[in-house]
Amino acid sequence: MAETTTRTGLPRGFRSAEQGWPALHRIPHPPYRLPLVGDVVGANRSTPLQDSLRYARRLGPIFRRNAFGKEFVFTWGADLVADLADESRFAKHVGLGVANLRPVAGDGLFTAYNHEPNWQLAHDVLAPGFSREAMAGYHPMMLAVAERLTEHWDRAAAAGRAVDVPGDMTRLTLETIARTGFGHDFESFERARPHPFVTSMVGTLTYAQRLNSVPAPLTPLLLRRAGRRNAADIDRLNHIVDEVVRIRRADGGGEGDLLDRMLETAHPGTGERLSAENVRRQVITFLVAGHETTSGALSFALHYLSREPEVAARARAEVDRVWGDTAAPGYEQVAKLRYVRRVLDESLRLWPTAPAFAREAREDTVLAGEHPMLRGAWTLVLTPMLHRDPETWGPDAERFDPDRFDAGAVRSRPPHTFKPFGTGARACIGRQFALHEATLVLGLLLRRYELRADPGYRLRVTERLTLMPEGLRLRPERRSAGRASRSPVQTGSESA
Repeated sequence: MAETTTRTGLPRGFRSAEQGWPALHRIPHPPYRLPLVGDVVGANRSTPLQDSLRYARRLGPIFRRNAFGKEFVFTWGADLVADLADESRFAKHVGLGVANLRPVAGDGLFTAYNHEPNWQLAHDVLAPGFSREAMAGYHPMMLAVAERLTEHWDRAAAAGRAVDVPGDMTRLTLETIARTGFGHDFESFERARPHPFVTSMVGTLTYAQRLNSVPAPLTPLLLRRAGRRNAADIDRLNHIVDEVVRIRRADGGGEGDLLDRMLETAHPGTGERLSAENVRRQVITFLVAGHETTSGALSFALHYLSREPEVAARARAEVDRVWGDTAAPGYEQVAKLRYVRRVLDESLRLWPTAPAFAREAREDTVLAGEHPMLRGAWTLVLTPMLHRDPETWGPDAERFDPDRFDAGAVRSRPPHTFKPFGTGARACIGRQFALHEATLVLGLLLRRYELRADPGYRLRVTERLTLMPEGLRLRPERRSAGRASRSPVQTGSESA
């Protein structure tokens, strides 16, 4: 941890808000603040994001919380976030939650500090891997992985069993990024239990979140056993990824996927290449970020589809109309599922699975003309509250309504009000990959199944830096229509 922490135990670069917000006293905070421990009354250590949403509703578009003597400023108002999106004045801040992942991801694309050169190097080398041409090349593999999911759900449907939606979406998205990006098969659908990569990943994400709820001086005492488990989880992730890279090197290369780019491509301007250590960090970053958030987005979308029969019927009718009798929908046909995409966007609005991003001031400035910030001062943007701002989304902002993403409605909203993938130069590099994969999978599942919800289920959200619906189970029922019985990768027309 020495590389990423100061002697206080806090991630390098951590600044309590008193150090960067000269008018901090004007920003509201929760009542019942206690000496030494801060704003802990009514707080739940396992749901810090949802706690912050409750405070946000009460305190307004900018507020602060104190945890064990350290002040944090939260923002969500549309005018504030639009100002923070100005790349000339603000940059990504690698804050507590993200910095806690640096022992495993180091200077990977997601966790690199702005001054670290490997971020720009990796971004420039890997960006072509998400071009339209590259995406079209990934599409057949996405279909092949989706077929393994539908085979699994077909067996459940035949037996009248419910399926574990978050678990199955995690299997699906892990296999998709592993195969398309790295030519590796984790055999997720052949396993009775999650792959060790998933178990260790969940462990590291959970530990990173727990670090935020424990005073730094007490971490060695209170999280000793958890720290040992986390170290073992990191070792396991490193070992798994090293084996993936070893196999690729032994095979003499793949077919131009992300791993090939990492191992073989030099920067077009400088001729630099990624080091072996950075390759490992980038592979871990892509495997984690490339499946954890997408599995959550699919799970939330399936939850809402199972609860909103009119929405599901409209989406299903679109799939039937646009794809028709095409056995294997082609790459171009996925983008034509405009209403299905709206369902996905509306799910991401209510529950963006990466639920916050931090921004820091490049120089002394005044946020939205009202809040002075010194250079290096930072704030955490609460994306779910930005997406629920009634001034932007209306008085029914808590209601699920995909028509909020009708083209006319989107044009009528101010910019920077929908940010599920972050903002600016360091927004998620794989967002188009995730959106294509998720839209394709929702289309395939809608065409094949009716989704029956458990009437007694009430949405609960698990937090482990990312968000996931807890305990969501649905019962898939095969549709009787002929087109619904087709295999997603059965040879057939690729017509548009």
